[in-house]
Amino acid sequence: MNRRGALIVLGAVVLAGPLPTISLAQPRPIPRIGLLIPETMNTDAARIDALRSGLRERGYIEGRNIVIEARAADGNYDRLPGMAAELVALKVDAIVVFGSKAVSAAQGATTTIPIVDPVMGDPIAAGLGTSLARPGKNVTGSVQFSVEAGAKRLEFLKEAAPRIARAAVMINPANPGSARQVQAIRATANALNVDLRVFEIHGEAELAAMFATIERDRVDAILVPTDSLFRANAAEISDRAAKLKLPSAGSREYANAGGLIGYGPDAVDLYRHAAYFVDRIIKGAKPAELPIEQATKVDLVINLRTAKTLGIAIPQTLLVRANDVVR
Repeated sequence: MNRRGALIVLGAVVLAGPLPTISLAQPRPIPRIGLLIPETMNTDAARIDALRSGLRERGYIEGRNIVIEARAADGNYDRLPGMAAELVALKVDAIVVFGSKAVSAAQGATTTIPIVDPVMGDPIAAGLGTSLARPGKNVTGSVQFSVEAGAKRLEFLKEAAPRIARAAVMINPANPGSARQVQAIRATANALNVDLRVFEIHGEAELAAMFATIERDRVDAILVPTDSLFRANAAEISDRAAKLKLPSAGSREYANAGGLIGYGPDAVDLYRHAAYFVDRIIKGAKPAELPIEQATKVDLVINLRTAKTLGIAIPQTLLVRANDVVR
């Protein structure tokens, strides 16, 4: 092309205006959230529903703009590492865990994908973070006061049944927060002149032997720490305690399952609030910099049906402090 022809072509391009811009932006992928559950879907149904409700409140509709991948080990904890690896392979944006065994499995599978634990016991002692304000790792969520709650449960039991002189506390050794819970409960037991017996429970099969020992040793009351193993067996534990005419105390959920006293934060509400952490992570927040929150609301629940079965008259001074009463 000669110089004159080139000028003509250039002029035609100028007159025609700028060429249209071709967008290279890719559509944003739908967020994918993993749920890692040591027990069954049915055991944690209320917590799962609460999480879904919290997500809907923030505009996330399952199947439309968010995908939820649930994995439940059905009480076979050896399956958890493999299930955690499955969620990592799916490249989920975050993993919401249901208990200490789940968070351990998730941590073993990934150090980069954010992990949300809505009901932490003692995150610093468990190595989940270096501080609450700035965890520094890939785990965030809420602390549920499990250490302090155990000691308060013993106080409430002693107030409801002053005759208590010997109490049993069951612990799950696999739960890293167990040692501190027992330490706090023992200090309170000493102050109340209550002899404390500690039972290590590794699985459901050991419950029958524990209750046989409790009956033989004339234990007066039972404390049930917050743990996924005990939550899955709450109905059996409370039923066995009632048959032995023993007052028992545990989480709010435990009282609803038949225990005499429940004390602690509303775990179901904490799973609803977990949607806040998921939302922040989806929008780009890093869990290492997302502060771990402390539950601010703690409830006292008294099961009057169980009190009647046990032949215990709950003092009015204790009833007036209850946030909820099961009749």
